[in-house]
Amino acid sequence: MLKQLRPAIVLLIAFTLLTGLVYPFAITGLAHALFPHQAEGSLIVRDGKVVGSELIGQNFVDPKYFHGRPSATTDTDPNDPSKTVPAPYNANNSGGSNYGPTSQALIDRVKTDTAALKAEKDAPVPVDLVTTSASGIDPDITPAAAEFQIDRVAKARDLPAEKLRALVAANTEGRSLFGLIGEPHVNVLKLNLALDAAK
Repeated sequence: MLKQLRPAIVLLIAFTLLTGLVYPFAITGLAHALFPHQAEGSLIVRDGKVVGSELIGQNFVDPKYFHGRPSATTDTDPNDPSKTVPAPYNANNSGGSNYGPTSQALIDRVKTDTAALKAEKDAPVPVDLVTTSASGIDPDITPAAAEFQIDRVAKARDLPAEKLRALVAANTEGRSLFGLIGEPHVNVLKLNLALDAAK
């Protein structure tokens, strides 16, 4: 019995050390050596202070800033721990709303958001300004969504719209991996930081 148990225990300890310690430390060290910015969370630093991450959206609501996609993330209700409350861009509870296309709650929210945006500008509303992403913390919008907001931001900041168009164009990133994967996108935090720096 001990003869059969000993190899099993040795293998358990060996694979626990290999897959639980050696492999994670090796991959972490390799990531820090080859991709230090990404390994540290793709943090954006301004004046020596971390202002956010390239990978996590922020809830901009002021009219003088470009706004990101709606966020469906939630957090525990401080008044009733058995319930949740909306908490936009809560990275601790990343996830979508799980509403299906026939959900009346989703239809009503999209209609309300679309009407509010139509009141802001009478033009077709880009879909990413009224729909949430699967993660709920998407940091990017389409160039069309940024273009839709230019008039509002220009008015709030008393800046010419053409200057903002140039700023959006400068902060638009193309497809990744040799132009093959994804779509052109604008990182909202980077755009808003560039906007603050431009004045």
